[in-house]
Amino acid sequence: MTITKEIDFRSLRALQTIADTGSFRAAAVELGYTQSAISHQVATLEAAVGKQLLTRPGGRGRVQLTAAGEAVARRGRRALSQLEAIAADVEELERGERVVIRVGVSQTSAAEVMPHALRTFHDEHPSAEVILTEMSDDEASVGALVRGRVDLAFTHGPRPDDRVEAVPIVNDPWVILVREDDPVTLVEDPGFEVLDRVDVVAWTRRWNIQVELEQAWARLGIAPRIVYRTDDNLALQRLVAAGLGRACVGYLTARRAVDPALTWLQPSGQFSERRIYLCSSTLRAAPPSVAALASAIRAQASGRFTPAVPAPGIVES
Repeated sequence: MTITKEIDFRSLRALQTIADTGSFRAAAVELGYTQSAISHQVATLEAAVGKQLLTRPGGRGRVQLTAAGEAVARRGRRALSQLEAIAADVEELERGERVVIRVGVSQTSAAEVMPHALRTFHDEHPSAEVILTEMSDDEASVGALVRGRVDLAFTHGPRPDDRVEAVPIVNDPWVILVREDDPVTLVEDPGFEVLDRVDVVAWTRRWNIQVELEQAWARLGIAPRIVYRTDDNLALQRLVAAGLGRACVGYLTARRAVDPALTWLQPSGQFSERRIYLCSSTLRAAPPSVAALASAIRAQASGRFTPAVPAPGIVES
């Protein structure tokens, strides 16, 4: 196929933003255009490549990329990244100093999302310094963004806040981490009830996500015996590998368990959708270097983290 019409960066950015936000309206708000302008940009891009790039379900359904749209979006992210790299290089020269970008992370995002994104980012911005700071919960991440202490932050489910833009980048559903020789691995279609009245290793309650998880268990009548708590992801996995209990963790943590004795089970239901979001402040314009890192993170997440499990059901709790 030969592309005979010019493709502009606005059309590519419109496609990327629709894919990230799931709607033309949200993309228009984020980019500062009218919804009709966004529609026109996508139509222009579709005419240029001669393919439909988006499926439009109507109503409140999420707009999805077609197979052709996935291909254009993948290449488009790289092109936009190059454009942002040019702007970031100019920024560094104008400032005459090393660019420092601060990112609020969880242990999961620091270990599973950032390394590949940083490798891509570093290839284009070798002189930039990126500082990763662990955040205790979503509230702390939002607070750090608003106060300007970090430039970007990861969260699991931020409350609506006009001061923060939150873009979902990857699904991270709850799974059950166990030893491979645990009898529960023989249970067909296990649910969260396999944690009821058995020894469980958990996060400490200073993490809000652990508090919410225990509240959800209680609403469903599930009463695990929490015998050990830790703040450390590695320690939690080692405790489970030692046979000291089962654990409830995110898919991204379980998929790369540190001990070969470990495996994970996908429960038959979920308490709620669990996603990782990349957040930025709406109170100040992001410098080109920050925008470039955000693009690298989104590109790496979309390319690497399609969970190898079916979409989980939702348990009403």
